[in-house]
Amino acid sequence: MAGLRDRKKQQTHDALSQAAIELFLEHGFDEVSVADIAAAADVSKPTLFKYFATKQDLALHRIADHAGEAARVVTAATTNPAATTNPVAIIDAVQALRDHFVDGLKRRDPVTGLNDNPAVLAYYRLILHTPALATRVHEFVAADQAALAEALGGGLTNELAAADLISTQQVLSRRNWVALTGGITADALYRTAVAEAKQAYGRLLRR
Repeated sequence: MAGLRDRKKQQTHDALSQAAIELFLEHGFDEVSVADIAAAADVSKPTLFKYFATKQDLALHRIADHAGEAARVVTAATTNPAATTNPVAIIDAVQALRDHFVDGLKRRDPVTGLNDNPAVLAYYRLILHTPALATRVHEFVAADQAALAEALGGGLTNELAAADLISTQQVLSRRNWVALTGGITADALYRTAVAEAKQAYGRLLRR
């Protein structure tokens, strides 16, 4: 029964976020109230707040689902991620995150920016062009960077490496998204996106 309850809670969670995002895309984030979202999802405001503490959280749970992903990838792929004085740990991290990003491109993972589904493109436009949401995304990025630095073992060298790795992913993703919004298809951009990813991560390997 606990498994069933958990699944139902997750279904409610996802349905609330989907209802909110649809309203945000149609009317704009600032024009939609929490009461509007609750009414659209046919729940009370107290029920909604049991699942999401803020309106921003309703919009960003798709991004929040990736929180700490870089650190998890590195921890899973490196044989000794805590070796702060061993440069191989950073090399392993770069390679692991490069392979993870390239695999995401192949799967058209929205987090790579290489997904030309109109709803996905509109969602990212909403995030990037809404100051309250863009600010929250920066907070997620900072947390991811800190988690990755810790996974590498901490210290100045690893903090700098984490900053480079996270910013590399951000730049690549945004370049892909900008290209798609310019009219190119994901399939047409794929080879270029892979080449740019390998070039970008390769730059870090050559340091």
